[in-house]
Amino acid sequence: MSEVVDLTLTLREGMTTFPVYWHPLVEISQLGRLHYEKRETRKLVLGTHSGTHMDAPRHFIVGGKTIDELDPALFVGDCVLLNMTDFGPFAEVSKADMERKLTGRTPERLMLRFDWSDQINSEEYYTDHPFLSEECAQYLVDVGVKVLAMDTPMPDNPRNGRTSDNDSPNHYILLGKDVILVEYVTNLRSLGNVDAFELIVLPLKIHEGDGAPVRCLGRTG
Repeated sequence: MSEVVDLTLTLREGMTTFPVYWHPLVEISQLGRLHYEKRETRKLVLGTHSGTHMDAPRHFIVGGKTIDELDPALFVGDCVLLNMTDFGPFAEVSKADMERKLTGRTPERLMLRFDWSDQINSEEYYTDHPFLSEECAQYLVDVGVKVLAMDTPMPDNPRNGRTSDNDSPNHYILLGKDVILVEYVTNLRSLGNVDAFELIVLPLKIHEGDGAPVRCLGRTG
């Protein structure tokens, strides 16, 4: 019997968001009330990269595809799961490391499990997460990965931010070749000891969206 596992962070006020002004804090306020308007409704204020979310190429690439232009067939299908928990804080995953982990497989969808979502409420979540080398990112492009998901905030070295001399190179490498990124995944250990599963990752369809929050699910069995 198959099992569906929720791999999504719950959107809530005060949740961890990237600490820069262009990523707003999540706000949820009640409008309709059952005891007065006879129905309950809420207003949401959130960014296109709040919580578990998808990066469309437009996030970094001038003229890149937007969320509403992506092929939805990529959002559902077989996904290889790599256990990367042997890579600790601020560890770099090299091309050789990835070749060793993939063992010749060339997946269209790839999920990287570091169990880094355990650090979601700590400062280290953003400053010390494991990351891919640029050669590793290019290797994933070369072997045909179309969707790269991970339980870290991003595939880049956390030191390579907007104010660095090498701003987010892996975002440019991957999104520049239309590789969709899914970040802030959680709960991957609940998939159990499997090396593949069915990924279901559905973004909000936002007009000209550079990204979107997603409901990310994994089906096993």
